[in-house]
Order: sequence, then structure tokens, then C-alpha cells
Amino acid sequence: MFGNIGRESHYNSPHSTISICILSQFTLTYPPTHSLRAYPLEINGGVSSPDSASLSSTSWRSRAAQNLHRFSGVSIAAPAIRRRVSCQAVSSAPSSSVDAKAKAGLKDFLHISDFDKDTILKILDRAKEVKELIKSGERTYLPCKGKTMAMIFAKPSMRTRVSFETGFYLLGGHALYLGPDDIQMGKREETRDVARVLSRYNDIIMARVFAHQDILDLAKYATVPVINGLTDYNHPCQIMADALTMIEHIGRLEGTKVVYVGDGNNIVHSWLMLASVIPFHFVCACPRGFEPDARTAKKAIRAGVSKIEITNDPKEAVKGADVVYTDVWASMGQKEEAEYRRKVFQGFQVDEELMELAGPKAYFMHCLPAERGVEVTDGVIEAPNSIVFPQAENRMHAQNAIMLHALGL
Repeated sequence: MFGNIGRESHYNSPHSTISICILSQFTLTYPPTHSLRAYPLEINGGVSSPDSASLSSTSWRSRAAQNLHRFSGVSIAAPAIRRRVSCQAVSSAPSSSVDAKAKAGLKDFLHISDFDKDTILKILDRAKEVKELIKSGERTYLPCKGKTMAMIFAKPSMRTRVSFETGFYLLGGHALYLGPDDIQMGKREETRDVARVLSRYNDIIMARVFAHQDILDLAKYATVPVINGLTDYNHPCQIMADALTMIEHIGRLEGTKVVYVGDGNNIVHSWLMLASVIPFHFVCACPRGFEPDARTAKKAIRAGVSKIEITNDPKEAVKGADVVYTDVWASMGQKEEAEYRRKVFQGFQVDEELMELAGPKAYFMHCLPAERGVEVTDGVIEAPNSIVFPQAENRMHAQNAIMLHALGL
């Protein structure tokens, strides 16, 4: 999809024809021309292998050249140089443990797109119900009494640890923290062995890891539910919390316009997966060369559920937004790129001017932690229409509902 303002390109999906309007006056190459990561995506429960077509930058570039000839005054520019974190994920056949979990009514929570619309909405409704019980002071609802959860942290996080540990405790369970010094999957011990051992001690596993393949391997070999607490590819629990927050403040998720400004990272990938299940308007405004994974975006577009736009013009993108969302420009594992990224991302800070362009109804959201004065100004994060702290609280409530769903409770 390539073009200038006012141009439209049409993508024919198996279900419908989707019109994608490119908002940017800059040259936009999408799918991006930098090297792409080939992640297996699980859609509706099945692991899909990487496309047979090559995903190298050369192949995308040749396709880009063919498509760009359709438009006058548009040329291929060299992509920005960036280092992409790769999990080198490979697809794997369903294991006997996965089949056994399904028969027992247990479910992994790895990608939002593994579930249909009704299931996602039921989980969100359950989150609201359980939140009301907890906020009321009710302490007799203990569906997880006598159950234990292993929490694997390859990378630290205040919000993920506290929200899962506190939430599981409030549901009657006991959570065990396993930090980088306690467990080193794939280094000290193979992931498949870790999965089998922890399954014999615990009722559920949550893992926050770097490589996405680690969460896939855990789920493959564990005989208990596995919840994805974050990988370098996606962050489904965060986006479920975001959806819950939007429903509370806007009254709905369907039909809204969500504009993400910044790096096309794991947060964006999970938003794209949600957009493949629930209909809303999702826009990602990012610098050239920092677009989200091309295959993930293509799958979301092919689903034919939501209007999806990728642009390099944040000012045009935010107009009419219900939510303006951002994240840090350099994630964990990318800190050596921080100074370079600050230069490249100039013009993508969410400041008061950008929020004014979005309009008076727009809420500001951030998954936190935030670098105030970098991707967002202090004034925006402290403004009355900032809902970042209700959003942070809802991590616990959304995850409680996810855990109950995973355990079949």
C-alpha cells in the first residue's frame, strides 16, 4: 500500500474489499522494507507457518517498486536503519499437552487473535464483574483458592508482577515469583523441561519473556494454562486492559478510533490482533522504517473486520481520535538505540498541540512506564483526559478475568 494524501489503495481480502487511505505526505513503504521478523501467528487456535513467499527486504523492495509505478511522484526511499528484536520463532505441531489442556477445559492466552469476538467480550465483561466485587471489599469470592501460579520473569516489571500477584491473591490463589536468577529458559535448562516441571507444581503459568518462541514452547509442553505476560512480539494482557479502560470511559470499544503514535512495537501488534477480532478504526503513526511487522498488519487487514491505517503523519492521524496512545520509543533491550531513536522520532511526541488536534473528546493512554518529556509531555500525562492510571489498574482486573477463563472457572 503506497501513496500520498488523497490516494487510496484497495486490498481484496477473502471476505471484503478494504480501502486503506494513506495519510502521510512522506514516502510510505508498507509492508516496510527493512528486514522482517517471521513470527508464527495463531489465528483461532491454529499455528500458521510463515508465508511461502520470501519475507526478505529485497523481495518487499521489488514488490514496492512494482506497486509504486502506479502513482506519480512517488519514489522508493532507503529505509531507516534500525535493529529489530527477533525471536526467530518457528511453527510447531500441536502437542499432546495442548490437546490434554483443551479436553480439560483449560486454555492458553498467547495472542488475542486466538479467540473470537464473543470470547473476548465475555472476558471483558467478566473483568468488569470481578472488578466490582473487589472494589466493593468483597473477599468471599475465592475461585482460585488452593491454586498456585508460577510467574516467570526473564525481564523485570513492576506492573506485571504486582498486578498478577495481587490479582491472583485476591482470587484466593498463591503466586510464585521466578526471576532471571531463578530460571533461565533455554540457557540453564531447556524450556520444554521447565514447562513440564512447573506444570507438576502449579495450576497455571504466566511468563514475561524476550523471545516469542519461549512462550510458544512453554504452551506446547506445559500441561497447565500458559498466559503471555509479554514478549518482544506482543502484549495481549496490556491490550485487554486497554480495551476494558476504553469501555469504562467511552462506553464502547466497537466503532471507536484508536491512534497509536510512536514505534510499531509489540503493543501495536496486539492492537492489530484485537482489530482482527473486534471492529474499530486503528491507526498507527510511526516514523519511516519503524512500522509494525508487515505480516501481522497484513493478517489484520485480511480479517476484514476493522479499518486499519499505517501512516508517517501523526498530526493528520490523530484528527477525530477517541484515544491517542503512545509507548516508550526505546523498549527494554533497545536502550543502546535511545539517542538515535530520539532524533528519528522527533515530531512524534504526544504533546498538548497534538492532543488539541485530536479534539476535545480524545483520551490519552500509555501502557507505562513513561519517559516524561520524551514520547509524552508532563502536561499531557497529567491532564484531566489522561486515563493512564485507571488503565494501569485495569491490568489487574483484565488479567484476573483472563486467568479465570484460562482455568475454566
